Amino acid sequence: MIAYRSFLSVDLAWKFTKVHVVPKRTQHFQRCFSSCGFNYNSRTHIEGGLRVDMDRKKQKMVAKTWRPVSTQSRSTEGGLGDEKHDFGGQVQEIKCTVSSYESTVQKAVQVSEGIDLEGRATPSADDESLSAAQKHSVTVKAGASLMRFIRGKGGATQRTIEEEMKVKIIIPFSRNEDCLIIEGSSAESVARASDRVQAVIDETVKSRNLDYSHFVSLPLAIHPELVNKLINFQNSVLGITVVNEDENLECDSSGKTSDSEDLGIEKSIFIKPKTFHLTVLMLKLWNKDRIEAAAEVLRSVSPKVIDALESRPVSIRLKGLECMKGSPAKARVVYAPVEVIGGEDRLLRACQVITNAFIEAGLVLENDLNQKLKLHATIMNARHRKSKKGSKKVDSFDARKIFGQYGSEDWGEYLIPEAHLSQRFVFDDDGYYHCCASIPFPEEMQLD
Repeated sequence: MIAYRSFLSVDLAWKFTKVHVVPKRTQHFQRCFSSCGFNYNSRTHIEGGLRVDMDRKKQKMVAKTWRPVSTQSRSTEGGLGDEKHDFGGQVQEIKCTVSSYESTVQKAVQVSEGIDLEGRATPSADDESLSAAQKHSVTVKAGASLMRFIRGKGGATQRTIEEEMKVKIIIPFSRNEDCLIIEGSSAESVARASDRVQAVIDETVKSRNLDYSHFVSLPLAIHPELVNKLINFQNSVLGITVVNEDENLECDSSGKTSDSEDLGIEKSIFIKPKTFHLTVLMLKLWNKDRIEAAAEVLRSVSPKVIDALESRPVSIRLKGLECMKGSPAKARVVYAPVEVIGGEDRLLRACQVITNAFIEAGLVLENDLNQKLKLHATIMNARHRKSKKGSKKVDSFDARKIFGQYGSEDWGEYLIPEAHLSQRFVFDDDGYYHCCASIPFPEEMQLD
């Protein structure tokens, strides 16, 4: 302990103590948290002293010099360890201003006897109640999309963990922040709380409550002629005769969309023409680290994809319509079948190379490991329906009339120029899904 002693004219001695001890068990938890990918911090502040209000006009001020007598610390009790620490042998002079003899003496006695300036008992260095001043914390990389599940409905999940583990969970307000902080008075409570939070994360990502955030796509919307065909298709089905410059579909002069609403058909279930694509793989990337890892996986696999494509361009033909499940009378997903020009399976091999790379990197969830790839170009999906207030959301639509008119539609032949790691619900300036990373496909025949 570092003690500072000086003698006033009345032989009054004050003791000020400052302890900064890092016990062995705290060092152990620091190493454990580091190995698990968490950032662990322990901060102990035990401070004592006096705050003296000075009024230079009313009180006589006497300047005194305080000189440290000993610089050797002693071991502390209360479970903080038995190690002795030497804080150095330098003697420092600390100047302090003392006022009003009587009031100062009374305050000094209160502090020395464990009573604060308001008459309340103050904790000592050996008292376990000091755990409130001893802060242990761990940073958990959760991901912005998972924060609402950690909070729980009305904050119930967060409160339960905090009350049971005696910790404080600090969740960021910004959706750009991926990390939360858990603070507690002991390393054990922080460790248990982080385990509980991780359990919530694991359960959430395996469930359907957390939607897919990214996917590997083969963009088709880069072909303007195909985009125009899709716009005309939507207008025809919805009975719309006018399209504005922003391609927002408008109703005809009657103000209705013919009888399509009676069939469960409305604008929201159509795929946006500027996002038209083929899907290779769906992914749940709930934090920045996983997104960066996925982008690197796609970029690194580019040479193998070129080899799978035999360094030759690949084109597809879209023709007709089909239902993913059910019948046209109760359709949920309507898509255009994909035919690779020349009947070759080079495109499927390239897609499998991409999928295998993501699986090996541990970025594909267990539930998705056995998903069989079926290349298709979705045109309508009832899951995208935006239900109106007070109305029940319908999960299907009657597509029999659509199939009668467009069942054998030839949508055309199109080159596949590249593969993207696309982010759902976020769009770039061209209207297509935000591109986190991309790799090129051969566009011209490479000659030896």
